[in-house]
Parts: sequence; structure tokens; C-alpha cells
Amino acid sequence: MVSVDFVITQLITGISIGSQLFLVAVGLSLIFGVMDVLNFAHGVLYMIGAYVVVLFATGGELLGFAFPELGYWMGLVLAMLIVGLVGAFIEWGFIRRVYDREPLDQLLLTFAFVLIFTDIIRELFGSAASIQPPALLAGNLMLPVGYTISTYRAFVIMMSVLTMATLLATLRYTNVGRKVRATASDRDMSRLLGVNVPVLYTAVFFVGAALAGLGGALSAPILSIKPALGDQIIIQAFIVVVLGGLGSFGGAFIGAYVIGIMSAMGPVIGVAGAGELMPFLAMILILLVKPEGLFGSVKA
Repeated sequence: MVSVDFVITQLITGISIGSQLFLVAVGLSLIFGVMDVLNFAHGVLYMIGAYVVVLFATGGELLGFAFPELGYWMGLVLAMLIVGLVGAFIEWGFIRRVYDREPLDQLLLTFAFVLIFTDIIRELFGSAASIQPPALLAGNLMLPVGYTISTYRAFVIMMSVLTMATLLATLRYTNVGRKVRATASDRDMSRLLGVNVPVLYTAVFFVGAALAGLGGALSAPILSIKPALGDQIIIQAFIVVVLGGLGSFGGAFIGAYVIGIMSAMGPVIGVAGAGELMPFLAMILILLVKPEGLFGSVKA
């Protein structure tokens, strides 16, 4: 019989997994919600963020250049900045040329970057890398109910909540947010009203990519970092946004935590592979019953 302690422990683990999923899924949802682009390369941007934080946190040599050891926190900031710039370059140089084409063209274009960047990272960094959590976040926190959680995992959960709150506040209460929402609703009308749509799109893609870089950098001390990491996370991110509703931040937030908890509860059921199977079953059910997702009609 499964003990209550084991169930609660797995629940805490699921919440931690959900926070990691949200940090990558929210950028994917932002880009789709504003630009109607399904960015299949989002997972690879997440993977790049993980490698960048390792490079700057630990130092090392790359392409004959010796990188200084700047520490985890500076590596976290640089991961967001560098991945954001990579994303902006992809949008500016390539994706904006296929906005008016079929969605399949956009999907194939972004998938090409998955193959390109995966091979580049493999050549530059090798098969795997690792990093430890910063000393400030080492150890465990005691929860009020008597259970413990890794201090670093608690920090990641806090970052996911903070990211959600910051995005919603920016979109709802700032002039930039109003322009983003207006452009998402009617691109042509926004252009007539003076919004520089190409610049706005590049900025949105920068932010979405930077969020993927943040997610990868925050997950680096928790996950095994390897070139295939992007392929693994993009599948889970798509499940999250399908479950919550494409373009809905609230849906991405709820969907990420639901999927994280379902994945962690697999061992509780006692069926081999249940943790990997349940998110896919949930996605199939949603597609059949409510194709727009749980919060698909909700606009950020």
C-alpha cells in the first residue's frame, strides 16, 4: 500500500517539475499568442540556455577562447540575454519572411533550426555537461507540514510564479503590453495606428526566447544537460500549451503544474511508465473534448 508520505513527496516533486515546464511553455505560448507562430525551435533555445549557464558559471575554453568563471547568477543573466538575442536573430532573419505562408512552412523552418543548433551544441560542448546549484541555495527547506523540499527547487517554483505575475502585469498595465495585445488581436489595424509591428514582433520573440533561456538555465542544476534536452522539453511544452490553451498564460501556468503532478504521480499508481503516459492521455482527452484547451478562450 502506498503511504501518505510517499504521495505528498511525489506531489512536491510534481510541483517542482511543473514550475520547470511553465518556464519553457510560457515563452512558447507568448510567441504563438502574439504572432501565431508555432516555434518548434523553442526547446533548443531552452537547451542553449542550460549550456550557456554552465559555460559562464564554471568557465572553460570554447573555440580557442577562455571564458572567465563568472558564477551562476551572472551566467543566469547572460543565458537569458544570449538566448534572447539568438531568438531575435531567428525571427528577424528568417521567420518574418514566412508570416504570410502556411503554418507548415513556419513549423518546418523552426524545425530546421532544431537540427542545426543541436549539431552545433554537440560539436561545441560534447555529449553532456553538469552544474551544481549555487551555494546560496544549497540544502533543504522545511515546509509547514513537516516535509522538506530542496531550496533550489523552491527557488525555481518561486521564479515561475514571479514570471507569471510579471508577464500578466506587463501585458495588462503597461503601454507596451497594450500594444502587444492590440497587435495580437489585429495586426493590420495596429500598424495603421502607428505600431511598428516588425519591431514589436522581434521584441516579443526576444522575450519568448529569453524565457526559454531562463527555463534552461534554472533547470541546469536539476536535469542532465545534453543536446537531446531540447527535443525532450519541447514535447512536454507542447502538451502543456495544448492542455491549457494556445496563447493563454493562465492556461500554460495551470497546464504545466497539472502535467508536472501527473508525471510525478506515476509511481504512486504503481504502473510502469504511467508517469510518462498520463500527460499524453490528458492531451488526447483535451483534444477530443475541448480542442481549444482548458483556457483557450481566455486572453492574457
